[in-house]
Amino acid sequence: MSDAPPPIRVLVCDDQALVRTGYVTIFSSQPDLEVVGEAENGHAAVEAARRLRPDVVVMDIRMPLLDGIEATRRLAGPGVVAPPKVLVVTTFNVDAYVYDAFRAGASGFLLKDSPPAELVAGIRTVARGEALLTPAVTRHLIGHFAERLRPADTSRPVREEVMSALTGRELEALRLIAEGLSNAEIAAAMFITPETVKTYVSRILTKLDLRDRVQVVVLAYRIGLVSATS
Repeated sequence: MSDAPPPIRVLVCDDQALVRTGYVTIFSSQPDLEVVGEAENGHAAVEAARRLRPDVVVMDIRMPLLDGIEATRRLAGPGVVAPPKVLVVTTFNVDAYVYDAFRAGASGFLLKDSPPAELVAGIRTVARGEALLTPAVTRHLIGHFAERLRPADTSRPVREEVMSALTGRELEALRLIAEGLSNAEIAAAMFITPETVKTYVSRILTKLDLRDRVQVVVLAYRIGLVSATS
């Protein structure tokens, strides 16, 4: 009897048939991934996800009937019980609303022209409960919307609340998370072990009532702990 964990159940959502076919071919070739369904628009994505209960939804942004942002919000937004992980895969220079997808509940972001190995690794990353934000994506994407992230009338009290809730080392870890560093990179920068980094991340999420690292990044930019030029 095998002790291998069950495969990661994946739902592919994209309005282009050729793109869906490519994803299915790539993902199905991996022994630890199982494609459980496809959807060609946002409505179909929501219905399929609720019916099939995938672990990860690979979500395009621009789709007919219901876009990927609203579909993500319905599947993984605030108040949703046992939401799937949503990995947004889109065209970098076209979609100006990927930040909104993160706020809607997405756990990761990749470009459509990412190598197949990177797409597969992205699915595994979000399936583990980790947010997928590379430094380049963090700075270019979140930083691009810095003004939207810091409304002047609300950021100051939120910042004060964050500063008072976290220790100095936790604040340092938060800033490094917001810059897109991995646990291993944070450990090296802070001269601590990766296990200690995990402890810091867990404490930050708990103290600030955040779901994942994406929400940490959004909050850090919103209150000005980091900026697009920091």
